[in-house]
Amino acid sequence: MPDFRYDFDPVDRITTGAIGPPGQRTFYLQARRNRELISLVVEKEQVRALAEAIEQLLENLSERNPLLTTSEDVVGFTDMSLEEPIEETFRVGQLGLGYDEARDTLVIIAQELGSGSEGEELDVVRLTMTREQARALAHEGAEAVARGRKRCPQCGEPMDPSGHFCIRKNGFPTVSYE
Repeated sequence: MPDFRYDFDPVDRITTGAIGPPGQRTFYLQARRNRELISLVVEKEQVRALAEAIEQLLENLSERNPLLTTSEDVVGFTDMSLEEPIEETFRVGQLGLGYDEARDTLVIIAQELGSGSEGEELDVVRLTMTREQARALAHEGAEAVARGRKRCPQCGEPMDPSGHFCIRKNGFPTVSYE
């Protein structure tokens, strides 16, 4: 069993969110256990993949055992905003998702992004949560990703408020109308 620098088993609270204007946002995976709060910097695509993986895992668990509770709504988790102070614990290189069948909990393992040098000690975090907490996290993650920049109707790439150079228009600018 690996040594976890932070072992939030179980979390009291877990959420994800972004800070900054669209196109320049920094995404966080944040967890609290008792008085300890960690804020892990993650990529937007990691948030998207985690949200999708959680939803898929919950759906698979529901199909395997329909008697287990799997509330489709996120009742009780009305405030999923990031908590202050938001101080970066580390930047995540790898995220893993698992299920502890004996305890009926979901587990996220986050490993620090490293340089790849041999013998490098990377921090690892374990975040254990209930199904309801996981569903709320997935919902909030999907919402955070969706709050990004508008997509170009021609090429699908993100557009800044001033527009962008669209490859479908041979590099001519496309203006974003808000």
